[in-house]
Amino acid sequence: MLLARQQVVRVGRDEAPATRHGQNMAKRFREHGEAYFTFLTTPGVEPTNNLAEQAIRFVVIDRHITQGTRSAGGRHWSERIWTVIATCAQQGQSVYSFLCQAIAAWFENKPAPSLAPAGSRG
Repeated sequence: MLLARQQVVRVGRDEAPATRHGQNMAKRFREHGEAYFTFLTTPGVEPTNNLAEQAIRFVVIDRHITQGTRSAGGRHWSERIWTVIATCAQQGQSVYSFLCQAIAAWFENKPAPSLAPAGSRG
């Protein structure tokens, strides 16, 4: 398996056609060739990015409906609230409860609640 993988990466990197598309592929193989095989060699790694696409789907829908923002501040706020929404959903937390806790902490001059998983908090 390792020899076959190395051969595919080498051919993709070194023997690509001289066309624009061929050279784009060769560049991707030079930069990320080994990563293309991660899902074959690492249990639990999916061959597609469907989970990642599903995780940001609501952001795409929101941008489509609202037509996005017109300022750096608006984009910054959107990035933060979308992160809170996605992280709370992944952790099974209530977005409303988290935001209430964050606002109360701000008014009480206390540290904001964390969205980091319990085991990774400093």
